[in-house]
Amino acid sequence: MSSGEPSPKYIFITGGVISSVGKGITTASLGRLLQSRGVSVTVQKLDPYLNVDPGTMSPYQHGEVYVTDDGAETDLDLGHYERFLDQNLTTASSVTMGQISASVIERERRGDYLGGTIQTVPHVTDLVKERVRNLAKSAGVDVLIVEVGGTVGDIEGQAFLEAIRQMRYEEPRNGTLAIHVTPLFHLKATNELKTKPTQHSVRTLRSMGIQPDVIISRTDIPADESITDKLALFCDVPAEAVMTLETASSIYQVPAILERAGLTELTLERLGLEARSPDPGRSIGDWIEWTDRLSRTDRVCRVAIVGKYIELRDAYLSVKEALIHAGAQRGASVDITWIQSDDLDHADQPEIAAALADVDGVIVPGGFGERGIEGEVGVARFALEQNIPYLGLCRGMQNMVIAFARERLDLPQANTTEADEQTIDPVIALLDEQREVTEMGGTMRLGKYPCALLPETRAYELYQSEFAYERHRHRWEFNPQYRDRFERAGLIASGTSRDGELVEIAEVCEHPFMLGSQFHPELKSRPERSHPLFLGFIDSVLAESETALRHPVGATNSSH
Repeated sequence: MSSGEPSPKYIFITGGVISSVGKGITTASLGRLLQSRGVSVTVQKLDPYLNVDPGTMSPYQHGEVYVTDDGAETDLDLGHYERFLDQNLTTASSVTMGQISASVIERERRGDYLGGTIQTVPHVTDLVKERVRNLAKSAGVDVLIVEVGGTVGDIEGQAFLEAIRQMRYEEPRNGTLAIHVTPLFHLKATNELKTKPTQHSVRTLRSMGIQPDVIISRTDIPADESITDKLALFCDVPAEAVMTLETASSIYQVPAILERAGLTELTLERLGLEARSPDPGRSIGDWIEWTDRLSRTDRVCRVAIVGKYIELRDAYLSVKEALIHAGAQRGASVDITWIQSDDLDHADQPEIAAALADVDGVIVPGGFGERGIEGEVGVARFALEQNIPYLGLCRGMQNMVIAFARERLDLPQANTTEADEQTIDPVIALLDEQREVTEMGGTMRLGKYPCALLPETRAYELYQSEFAYERHRHRWEFNPQYRDRFERAGLIASGTSRDGELVEIAEVCEHPFMLGSQFHPELKSRPERSHPLFLGFIDSVLAESETALRHPVGATNSSH
């Protein structure tokens, strides 16, 4: 960006009182609203944990690991940003305190600080500000929205807040905006909404030198004007800048709610920005028209998601959202049955049939470790035998391959070396270059790779292209030594790496829909542009569902 161009503006979004209050959705929604006014936007997440990235963290603690095109393992909020903004983010959009700390130590070891004493201020805070400003300038946007993870008052987030305080001082008066998101608690005994937690949270934020310009209060029940007036008075924020955000039936309704509350106009005014005509399809009317489709569905897709992290469904957040996108495109709602895969590790086929009795399609998503593999293989075997639509994602593809090998190749001990290093038929195995890897973080096949599609296959039919570019996060691969045997038996590699060596998509011929991808297609799905593999799966599920409905009551459904 040249010196003659205007400086980017910065919006800082913090949260108070409790985590999971809705900062990520608020951030993504505000970005979409600014786009609807022709303002260019990108987003950054500052996470206060000391991990370099969430890649080695348990999904039970952190939800899914979202992967960008350039291979960054990031917080799941980046998925919300990408879906709402329809924008492919990069590693620069995810900053952890672990990354900042590692970089400061690296610079100190290199002698960059000329023997000075390394301190939080200025060394850590300067590096945070550098990361923020570099992204805004390299992206060439009008506005960078920065979400701070955690809650105000957390000790590990204080350096981020201090960096923001300094930027608020250093940037022009209309160059920054601070938004604080907090919950309003409802006391059933007195039927009151309590503002005191928000008051204390704002007081804590102000003690860090940051006065919020806007307060967004999350609530499960309607809040009247007296609540906003009280918050305005005690938090020193104008009443028009105190907004209540009632829980919506869909996260995709939040932009319209915030639009009606006046957040877009207030943001433009405070930052001195002029609205322009948006890009085609980016108006708020376009967004509302799409969200209206979610409530106008007249068909239902009954889908099971079978995975090892079901107890925390955020571990499969992008899978769920991709199903919603595909269903909406076909005028259908998606009814998900969540099944813990290790509950089926020792189940026989009748028990698996009972677990899947009320669904017309199955998705087995990604995961790591031995637990749950046998349950997922059993589900894949049942889908293979009963012609139930099946979509396998990464590990879900691998377990589909194992099930096929045991059933159709007469290899009863076929397995993945992830579960059994001594298996005599390792149909899924490590790549040669992965065998010597001992570290966990960032050592997988990560990010975007090309996938060459084989003509006259279902994958080619869905993509309508010779190549697809998809995001990976895995170590184990389809063992090429078995490929010919699989293809002779009817499981073909319909997508491969550019050189043809690695299997990227496997599909079962003469099956209504049984397809697995080594990559994670859910990461590329967007509300207005469903991913082709999910769309093909939903089409097959709807066909299965409509076939089942044509059976008279009491008749045998061959698919179950």
